[in-house]
Amino acid sequence: MDTYAAQSETVLEVVAPDQTRQRVPLTQSPFQIGRGESGDNNLQLSDGRISRRCAVIVTGEDGYRLEDSGNRYGLFVNGAKVDQRLLEDGDIITFGVEGCYQIVFHCPSSPSRQSRNSVANLLMRLGSISDATGPVSSTTLGRLNLLLEATSLLHSQLPLDSVLSTMLDHAIAITHADRGLLLESDAAGSMRVRLARSSRGESLPPETLSPSHTAVNQAISRRSGVITEDVNLADLDLKAAESVVGQNLRAVVAIPLYARTHADSEQTIAPDHSELLGVLYLDSRRIAAFSSLDRQILDAFAVEAASILNNARLVVRERERQRLEQELTIAREIQQALLPHGLKDFPHLAVTGVHCPCHEVGGDYFDVFPVDDDRVAFLIADVSGKGLGAALLTTMLQGALSGIAMGAEPVHVFHHLNRLLCRHREVGHHATLLVGLLDRDGRLEYISAGHPSPLLVRRCEVSELYSEGSLPLGLLPQAEYTTSSLQLEPEDTLVLFSDGITEAQDPERNLFEVEGLKDAIECCNGMPLDNMQQAVLQAVQKFMCGDCQSDDITLLLVRYRTPESCAPNQPT
Repeated sequence: MDTYAAQSETVLEVVAPDQTRQRVPLTQSPFQIGRGESGDNNLQLSDGRISRRCAVIVTGEDGYRLEDSGNRYGLFVNGAKVDQRLLEDGDIITFGVEGCYQIVFHCPSSPSRQSRNSVANLLMRLGSISDATGPVSSTTLGRLNLLLEATSLLHSQLPLDSVLSTMLDHAIAITHADRGLLLESDAAGSMRVRLARSSRGESLPPETLSPSHTAVNQAISRRSGVITEDVNLADLDLKAAESVVGQNLRAVVAIPLYARTHADSEQTIAPDHSELLGVLYLDSRRIAAFSSLDRQILDAFAVEAASILNNARLVVRERERQRLEQELTIAREIQQALLPHGLKDFPHLAVTGVHCPCHEVGGDYFDVFPVDDDRVAFLIADVSGKGLGAALLTTMLQGALSGIAMGAEPVHVFHHLNRLLCRHREVGHHATLLVGLLDRDGRLEYISAGHPSPLLVRRCEVSELYSEGSLPLGLLPQAEYTTSSLQLEPEDTLVLFSDGITEAQDPERNLFEVEGLKDAIECCNGMPLDNMQQAVLQAVQKFMCGDCQSDDITLLLVRYRTPESCAPNQPT
């Protein structure tokens, strides 16, 4: 029995990462939850991944309402992310990270939705059983009690394997079988034995068992249970099955377990779209006798067993989703930390840049760093594709390009990277790249590998730096890359960008294109670089009319200044 069922107060059962538990009465509203010893928090959770003010529970006429107060990784109830949610008895609150606190909401006056549905369905089944068979005997009451216990296990906090083992023991007791097996479907759709139990309540080694594959396959193909009281009276396929003959089996039960929605749950045959979870299998060397009541109890039991197995899978998937989301968040933080900071701390140029990935991590990258006392290097790269794979390759490029800061010739670095990527075509990515080196006298040397030409803003006119094309890195091992040069004038500004800007789309799928970027820049005449950057990004967002970006957006602005113009008391 649930120890909280007899309690009249509403409490939070706090499960710590080490699985220790404590009860916290919910005695006031609002009830603040957060990290640390903030005086405003009624429940303090010692985990640095949880925000200082992460959630609040407010009492109202409709009950207890949970609200997200801005937790860093989101707020979840029963695995679903919520902004706010009316709590019900048994709801589990988590904080979006694996191995963190869990909070179980206990309110005796508010039964859980799952409990109400399960009990209602059970009562409907028991009512139909009683109507069809007349008075219920003491033996039948014992079996119905087993079914009721199986239903209560659905809401148990016991370990999963313990719950499933008890479920198997109940199934064996209902059918008087010699043994029971729970077969689970793997990713390939094959059935493997997850648990096996004897009629004495002992665990059996799965590798020594050989269930009747004929009975299992028949149950799966029919999408309904195969219940055979006497194998000698069964169809020829089952009677002649090797495992049946070799083990002298006389009674076999095989019931497929499907993940069913609430609307499906009363159907005898699972709908075609349901996911096959596994098979409940029982057999005996004795002839069995199953009444109509026994069969209905067994069918009802299978529904509860499928619910437990399905809930377990959902929990595993939610934990995996949270783990992946946490890892992507960490990857994003690392990628953002690797971008350059303090970009205006150079004597003969001003620079600013921004990188906006369309997913958690992106394949764009930019950097600015001194090469020696007189030269500063700046670069922009765009790896094909998006997401984690592109981000990993971007990090590799960053490490290789750091050789330029140690004096390596950019042309040599380009050729090396090109050959490296061509040797590993299986990664399925290539990259465009542009590197420029600007000295104190305004001499610019640059080399491009398939990257869009930067725009040169000179005396209110906007033009492209180059028109000739080149190959991206990783397409052709024999590709040749050469250095070009240009003399910049004071106040010349270079606008470097990724194709996430020029290929931004409006709702009619028209592209922003280079012309749209030129128009946005022409409206920024004389602006400081930060204002210019903001104006370009706003022009792109306005063009997209609120649609989500479909590619990473990167913008890097470099403005040449003579040393004299950067002297103290001079505008920047």
